[in-house]
Amino acid sequence: MVKDGIFLGKRYEILEKIGAGGMADVYKGKDHMLNRYVAIKVLKKEFREDETFVRKFRSEAQAAAGLLNPNIVNVYDVGEDRGLYYIVMELVEGITLKDYIDKKSRLSPKEVISIGIQMCMGIEEAHKHHIIHRDIKPQNIIISNDGKVKVTDFGIARMVTSTTVSTVAMGSVHYTSPEQARGGYSDEKSDIYSVGITLYEMVTGEVPFNGESTVEVAMKHLQEEITPPSELVPDIPYSLEQIILKCTQKNAERRYGEIGELIQDLKHSLVDPDGDFVHIVPIGNADTVIITEDELDDIRSAYDEDDDDEYDEYGDQDDDEYGDDDDGEEHDSDEVNPRMNKVIKIMTIVVAVIIILVLALVVGRAAGLFRFGPSSATEEQESDQVKVPNVVGKTQDEAKEMLNKAGLGYKIGKQEESTKYEKGYVMAQDPEDGEKVDKNTQITLDISTGLAEEEVDVPNVVGQDEATAQKTLQDAGFVVESEAVYSSNTQGTVVSTDPEGGTKAAKGSTVTIQVSKGEEKITVPDVRGKDENTAKSTLSAEGLNVTVDTEYSDSVSTGNVISQNPSAGTKVDSGTGVTIVVSLGKKPEEKVSVPDVTSNVTEANARQMISNAGLSPVSQYENSDTVPAGYVIRCSPGVGSSVSKGTTVTIVVSRGPAGGSTETPDDGDDTTGEEQ
Repeated sequence: MVKDGIFLGKRYEILEKIGAGGMADVYKGKDHMLNRYVAIKVLKKEFREDETFVRKFRSEAQAAAGLLNPNIVNVYDVGEDRGLYYIVMELVEGITLKDYIDKKSRLSPKEVISIGIQMCMGIEEAHKHHIIHRDIKPQNIIISNDGKVKVTDFGIARMVTSTTVSTVAMGSVHYTSPEQARGGYSDEKSDIYSVGITLYEMVTGEVPFNGESTVEVAMKHLQEEITPPSELVPDIPYSLEQIILKCTQKNAERRYGEIGELIQDLKHSLVDPDGDFVHIVPIGNADTVIITEDELDDIRSAYDEDDDDEYDEYGDQDDDEYGDDDDGEEHDSDEVNPRMNKVIKIMTIVVAVIIILVLALVVGRAAGLFRFGPSSATEEQESDQVKVPNVVGKTQDEAKEMLNKAGLGYKIGKQEESTKYEKGYVMAQDPEDGEKVDKNTQITLDISTGLAEEEVDVPNVVGQDEATAQKTLQDAGFVVESEAVYSSNTQGTVVSTDPEGGTKAAKGSTVTIQVSKGEEKITVPDVRGKDENTAKSTLSAEGLNVTVDTEYSDSVSTGNVISQNPSAGTKVDSGTGVTIVVSLGKKPEEKVSVPDVTSNVTEANARQMISNAGLSPVSQYENSDTVPAGYVIRCSPGVGSSVSKGTTVTIVVSRGPAGGSTETPDDGDDTTGEEQ
């Protein structure tokens, strides 16, 4: 664990621990160069000496560093200091989607769609950079306090290449796609499957597949169909259920082709909850994924090796470097693989059947049993082909009827907005009108989801005052909404717009302008009663400068804060000085010496000397044969004693000899103190 208060890279101060994962701890920190709070992920001590773990830790930063998107937890920096490997990220104050689901049990359809759209927009940004997340789950989705949804933890993300294959399933098994569970190739559609499982959990409050072990759950992903959400939540909108079912198809080809299509359907579902616009490719149009018993055994073995271990945030598992069998025996390279043996047997049978058919054909022709015209093969081939009719501009039902009459089928291709055709009309077809194709060929139809609105350039109004910016955008055909934000820019000027200036947006759509309300004021925290170090740390963490004064106090313990200025709750600018008064404890009593009042000093003078020293005089009297009447014989405490101010000093004054004169010397002071 990294101690609070240390600096990493001479820049980032560790303030407090806020979380932990399988390989790293997460701390709240402060970037003193840019004066902002950040999250700092530090690799745990036990993994720092392992190059493999260090490499995977760095891969997270490399995977996410180039992704700048409001729906992704941004990575600011990565470094190493004194053997500590760390990643500096955006600090998001909020809760995970998993905690949010647990708190509410089930989310409303509008909440599900709103969260889903933002989550998918973050994932889409990663996919645009050819990065797949591979561990999408509610635990890796953060909902900030202002409602922004952000995707985090690219710990096992990888660039999409032809070698994006793992020997064991990565990520969390409850959300993993069948191809990941099978240890095969994973791509953007694998993330879409995990999104579908996450949407399912938001709607129903539970994951579709559960079990007593990771093996059992993985097998269900591979072999069992998902229970439709409507069986658990009868009032779920039809379109939302279809979206979830399309995302979670076993065969990746039956899912959304790209996450942008999923975003469009989610948006469509908001305005048409019960619409029948989600098209799932029929089973006959996509190859069925068949898993052999041998493959199932391999998958079970891969999970059984580490079944009791939870996948950490990096999804790390040990690969079998040499590919030995589970029993530890190595196969001789000359030994035939059992699967290959089966394939060879099947091929042998197929070849034998072909030979028999050829011989039967030759014998039949020789005997005159089969007769063919001079161009019968060509004629037969031509008779099995038809011309593709032109269905562009027709409704989907009209196109289907025309193609069926021509002996052709159809399948849906793209579904998107059109600048020419209204909703439900065919925008394009493949093959095109007039081409010859075999009967029963499926013609791909692109269907319009509605007329696209005219897009225009968004004016750049950053730096303008709010009124001018509003007028400029309204004149360009946009609806304007304002949002006040803290900024170092001049109060009342536009800081940014959404969409950004220079980009295109539909005419009539909303442009949000962020208007500066000046630099954020800091509320001075109450540090009274806290010890000096805690008070200083608390104030410094808020960006305030601290000055310390001290004074004695009978009520506040030594080292604790008596008072502060400005007082708690005051709104001040960053960098404002705050003075704290720290207690020195009770003020020590002042000591004084008893003056010499026994060296031929009269009572009056003695009393004055004692009073001047800050002490209280009291007189007593007795006879003395040696000290004249009216003079001090002795005092208590004695002369020279060190006593506290205010202490009572008793002086004994002579009355003279017993039976003699009792006159006191005339010293101008008739104070006699106590009388006998």
